Amino acid sequence: MLDDLVDLLGPEAPGPVPVDWGGVESWLGVTLPADYKALASSYGPLDIGDFVWMHTPCVQEGRFDYGSWLKSTHRSCRIASRGAPSHAPPVFWPEPGGLLAFGDTRATSCLFWDTSASDDPEAWPVVIFHKDAVYRGVNPWHGYGMPLAETLTRLIRTGLPLPGGGTLGPLPTTMRRTAFLMEARPWTPPSGREDAETRARRRAALTEGEGLEALRILLPPPREPFLGDADWAWVQERLGTRLPAEYVTLMETYGGSEWLGWLRLAAPRDTGQSGLVAEQWYRDAYRELREGHPEYHPLPVWPEKGGFLPFASTLDGDGICWLTDGDDPDDWPLIVIPRHADQGGPLPTGLTDTLLEWLRGRFRWEGFPGYDVDDDPLEFIRLESHGGVVR
Repeated sequence: MLDDLVDLLGPEAPGPVPVDWGGVESWLGVTLPADYKALASSYGPLDIGDFVWMHTPCVQEGRFDYGSWLKSTHRSCRIASRGAPSHAPPVFWPEPGGLLAFGDTRATSCLFWDTSASDDPEAWPVVIFHKDAVYRGVNPWHGYGMPLAETLTRLIRTGLPLPGGGTLGPLPTTMRRTAFLMEARPWTPPSGREDAETRARRRAALTEGEGLEALRILLPPPREPFLGDADWAWVQERLGTRLPAEYVTLMETYGGSEWLGWLRLAAPRDTGQSGLVAEQWYRDAYRELREGHPEYHPLPVWPEKGGFLPFASTLDGDGICWLTDGDDPDDWPLIVIPRHADQGGPLPTGLTDTLLEWLRGRFRWEGFPGYDVDDDPLEFIRLESHGGVVR
């Protein structure tokens, strides 16, 4: 069938963009259909019949990135199909058996393989998501029951039915390089994509498990957490207090790091500017603000009795602190000093539970924003270690 398609279209497209198929398939976690790889290897990203864009693993700065396109396409179709009539909500890659996008149409429809249909990628049928059908209140998903080359051949020769009525095609017998990818170059897969078993365990940890054990599954810690070159005694001497044992355990697990690109936990034993001791500039700044505007800055500051002691901050400039209420640091509650809101009270849970429930999307508080209703938390849960190890 692939030979029929190539004979039908003719060798009009320019040369291909080289693809490391082994690297791409390792990153995807699946083997791609041979007809797709043959077309991509021979012709590169294609505009077929002036209507269908078959995307291939490539990148063009400011225009296209294969990995980003996959994720954004799956997310947008998942969101667009919410509430539309359907037999069951669709599942998308990287979930096992999920739909895997390979193209778009000029009518803003999206083309997928149904990877759940067979263990043999050569038998994956093509599925279309037709966005116009959503607006008409009909099921936007339609499966053609044919693999890629056969689907494209039928599309060009006779056309294919659309969800909710109408026909897509027949199309002109043309095959060109996609116009906005004329300067495309090879795409390098991101490193470190998790395997299906690990992702399944993380998916389960969104609702199952407790404490640090569940947190470690949901957000795997770095192999070498960055703590700094001093010891805990040095830190405690500089701060004038012992630190909560829960915090010490958490930091020895994760080290100085950024969570979800939002929350920054200072490296606790670093003697430089990224360390917990250096984080105490925040106390001095707060004192100055409190002198001028005590109505907006009502909290005492450590080492005042019950004063706050900062240990983390957010991208938006919120301070995450202990409220040093009592003589036992293990009993200190957490408090957020918001940059753009009135001062609130102590948080209802301890540090580990707060972080775990925030990652799960169950905890919202000033300084701890939640996910959108259509977001998959696993697409956002990531950690960047101050030591340079990214998860």
